[in-house]
Amino acid sequence: MRFIEPPPSFELTYDDVFMVPARSEIGSRFDVDLTTSDGSGTTIPLVVANMTAVAGRRMAETVARRGGLAVLPQDIPVPVVHEVVEWVKRRHLVVDTALTLAPHSTVSDALALLHKRAHGAVIVVDDDRPVGVVTEGDCAGAERFAQLHQVMTPSPLTLHEGIDPARAFDELDANRRKLAPVVDADGRLVGILTRTGALRSTIYRPALDPNGRLRVAAAMGVNGDVKARAADLLDAGIDLLVLDTAHGHQQRMIEALEAVRSLALHVPIVAGNVVSAEGTRDLIAAGADIVKVGVGPGAMCTTRMMTGVGRPQFSAVLECAEAAAALGRHVWADGGVRHPRDVALALAAGASAVMIGSWFAGTYESPGDLHVAPDGRAFKDSFGMASARAVASRNSAESAFERARKGLFEEGISSGRMYIDPARPGVEDLLDTITAGVRSACTYAGAANLEQLHQRAVVGVQTSAGYAEGRPLDAGW
Repeated sequence: MRFIEPPPSFELTYDDVFMVPARSEIGSRFDVDLTTSDGSGTTIPLVVANMTAVAGRRMAETVARRGGLAVLPQDIPVPVVHEVVEWVKRRHLVVDTALTLAPHSTVSDALALLHKRAHGAVIVVDDDRPVGVVTEGDCAGAERFAQLHQVMTPSPLTLHEGIDPARAFDELDANRRKLAPVVDADGRLVGILTRTGALRSTIYRPALDPNGRLRVAAAMGVNGDVKARAADLLDAGIDLLVLDTAHGHQQRMIEALEAVRSLALHVPIVAGNVVSAEGTRDLIAAGADIVKVGVGPGAMCTTRMMTGVGRPQFSAVLECAEAAAALGRHVWADGGVRHPRDVALALAAGASAVMIGSWFAGTYESPGDLHVAPDGRAFKDSFGMASARAVASRNSAESAFERARKGLFEEGISSGRMYIDPARPGVEDLLDTITAGVRSACTYAGAANLEQLHQRAVVGVQTSAGYAEGRPLDAGW
């Protein structure tokens, strides 16, 4: 990457910069390969941040099926991590996991489940065989205690496991169905496939481990018996280990990395967060394969306002990526992403992948419960991992006195509303939007892959008026 003019003497956020189009021989967005080269095994450069309100089993499954990676939070007990990893590893590579209920279950039961998945359907099963489909429309106006066999669409269209995605799309389209249960040779339910899901399976490639199963990562802190915790997570079958603390450039992180490195590792290690070349080099020297970059840019983070500590994210990524590349390692840009352009700019600056948190919190796949605001808009709660809420959960084993003491200090929002976008309610909808923007950015730069994007990107600095000029208008002026 290079600047149009000599690099400025001041620090830059994503909003401060833009990319200049170059001569391109890339004929289509679909000709761009978004596979990462950092050893994470992802086929798109997107990682779900290890936030309790964002990364859970549904998110991990869905994102990995489309080529990304979710990092389970460090607050999750090891037995639960084992359970979640095993569950994700059993998921189908093409069809989505179905929400199921019995014919005698109630409309109230269905309504409690419908928004757990973006496909918005419950499959009614009898002896593991689909006998009907229930959607929110079927429940509208129905008595909450009515049984599902009374409101379901009976004898649904079924698709057979292994069907070609194009053929599945045609069958759904011909029958005017948005979705259908997928069954095995014995007619037992395998999952659910939507028309959009059939299309996506021809565009995305799942992120798979060496055994052909979906990938999932897990995070841990740097306190306590680090070596034992890392060994437990590795035993759970995670594909990538993240050592995470707000201030990654500290002695305790370096000691933790060295302790983890002493294990017989078979997965990459990610460590952070830092914002300087010196911090990046120190973590790599201690054993990190990938360094997380970002202090304070996240939507739920108050670090910069509380402490004055941090660094504008574009400049941080640019410097840290250069330092990592010189040592044959990589960085992830963590935080500050609010538009697809930000992802493209982070990749142009040299990040191998971009971590996203709060943006993904406002989707059906995030772990939180769905709420409805007084104005009728649906939302989910999100909170920072250094907030009083997260710290209280992380220190639940400590005495009430110690928890109360630590609760006096926080650097994060304990409750933020992440509204569900009606046009993009699922995380896959956001993946479509982001990857479309990144693919298009690559074509503008004449890049067939992410490495070429970094090599060929030409960046300029703009005023706030320049940024505002690029924003679309949904109404006349």
